[in-house]
Amino acid sequence: MDYFCGDCDVAVIGAGHAGIEAALASARLGCKTVVFTVSLDMIGNMPCNPSIGGTSKGHLVREIDALGGEMGRAADKNTLQSRILNLGKGPAVHSLRAQIDRREYAKYMKHALEKQDGLDLVQGEIVSLKRDETGEYILKTKLDCVYRAKCAVLATGTFLRGKIYVGDKSFSSGPDGVFPADELSASLIELGIPLRRFKTGTPSRVNRRTVDFSELDIQYGDERVVPFSFDCDKLPENILPCYVTYTNSETKRIIMDNLSRSPLYGGKIEGVGPRYCPSIEDKMVRFAEKERHQIFIEPCGLDTEELYLQGLSSSLPVDVQEGFIHSIKGLEHAHVMRNAYAIEYDCVDPQSLKSTLEFIDLPGLFGAGQFNGSSGYEEAAAQGLVAGINAALKAQKKAPLILERSGSYIGTLIDDLVIKGCNEPYRMMTSRSEYRLVLRQDNADLRLTETGYKLGLISQKRYDRLLEKKELIKHERDRVEHLVIAPNDSLNEVLVSRETSPLTTGCKMADLIRRPQLNYEILAPFDKTRPNLPYEIFEQVEIDIKYEGYIRRQHAQIAEMHRLEVKLIPEDINYHDVVNLRLEAIEKLSRIRPHNIGQASRISGVSPADISVLLIYLAKMKG
Repeated sequence: MDYFCGDCDVAVIGAGHAGIEAALASARLGCKTVVFTVSLDMIGNMPCNPSIGGTSKGHLVREIDALGGEMGRAADKNTLQSRILNLGKGPAVHSLRAQIDRREYAKYMKHALEKQDGLDLVQGEIVSLKRDETGEYILKTKLDCVYRAKCAVLATGTFLRGKIYVGDKSFSSGPDGVFPADELSASLIELGIPLRRFKTGTPSRVNRRTVDFSELDIQYGDERVVPFSFDCDKLPENILPCYVTYTNSETKRIIMDNLSRSPLYGGKIEGVGPRYCPSIEDKMVRFAEKERHQIFIEPCGLDTEELYLQGLSSSLPVDVQEGFIHSIKGLEHAHVMRNAYAIEYDCVDPQSLKSTLEFIDLPGLFGAGQFNGSSGYEEAAAQGLVAGINAALKAQKKAPLILERSGSYIGTLIDDLVIKGCNEPYRMMTSRSEYRLVLRQDNADLRLTETGYKLGLISQKRYDRLLEKKELIKHERDRVEHLVIAPNDSLNEVLVSRETSPLTTGCKMADLIRRPQLNYEILAPFDKTRPNLPYEIFEQVEIDIKYEGYIRRQHAQIAEMHRLEVKLIPEDINYHDVVNLRLEAIEKLSRIRPHNIGQASRISGVSPADISVLLIYLAKMKG
């Protein structure tokens, strides 16, 4: 017999990285929210790598924080080691990555959900989701508990009909041996949701005391630690090092000799795996010319001896896994605590979603995270935040939040998913953004905090600090543009040593900063009026000065694209009525339902001629 447990504004199915952000955002915006998880002990779990951030992913985390999300704060509180990647390149691709204490991170997130006003946390597997005649959603748990919600967010991760593969062994399971969600998929198919199978995987974990570190390369954190959160009250510290080792010819021989035993190559796995995070056997096949592959040995936490073998994801049998692990320097006697595995799961075709992450044909139902076909904790959290915000706004009958791809990596991520779609687990990369020079991780707060403040997710105190920061940047830029540095022997000695021309007359400080060989730090001894400001103020001014021309050009590109983005397409448009629109364009536009002309122009199969025809039709409609 069903037991009715009550009504809510927003129900969130899943409490992984997407579900956490969705639930917190919804509750913080004043909606009565319920979040369901198959296990309270798996909230905020990191079933794969024990890290947050990385190339382009660091951008996402800082944007999540700027909008009022939780991931950045949680990562800062539980950091074991922090590094900025790609420092040898330009600021557009600098990306923060931190090793995280995975259990402490999960405890932090569970407690954040428990403490949040207006949010109920429920351990229960949702087995049925239906839409009633009023347009609201009826959710039923495995224990026959029933909830009614105005809006719902699907953030199921890899649990939907999850299936584990290790060699010729396969069985139903979620990640880390947790129960899968086997019944919900049938209910989603009844709703008309187009599901498909994707695959991901994770490496083995080994015991620290059985690893020989004597010949391994050691990797320390950065001397100057940068937090993920712009609201960080205490800087994270570098507590533990990481280590680097490499595969070799023997590793490759073992894997290639046993390739037929891989479920990936034996045809047992139906799901499509991630192109940019392949298993070690996939690497050996696809990059056969490479003599070795880099392996990072990373800590899983302060109070555990488990080490994560980054780069050794596999679904080969246990004996083969142990064989190739023991062939690697430093791991010759390593004891495997957890075996690597591949996991296959149901997810949705994201082209059935709007830019708000709401289903086109199911008002009030939203998708987020790996359910949407993406991979990675950061991509999941970013989508969860947007889905949770929009579910709350929908429940409150308010206008939705749509983040443009020209304004954030989160906007780029969502636009790619819902407009371009994905045939494999989608991973964010800096190369996916056309505007990466202005969408840097260092200026995420300047770009997005105001949006978070207007939504109600950023406090007045934090917003006031942002306004003060903007003023400090403006005043410092004005100062260096007017400050004249006179030539002197000490300065010229430094200039010549840096292979740049010495001064013969006075030179403005800004012009010296513009020189590729110089920066604020080098020029500090000669800047007699330098104010005592936080590092990030000088960082912003230096980047703005050095890349001024490129930034101006990118803003011009954004303005040109914005011209198309503001040309909205009515939701009820019938593309069959658009005379001279090609059949392929009609089919694609009718299915994807782009929000504006800019999005329509990015759909594969829609030509510039189709866009011209559509613009003429919209102009006539407006007339």
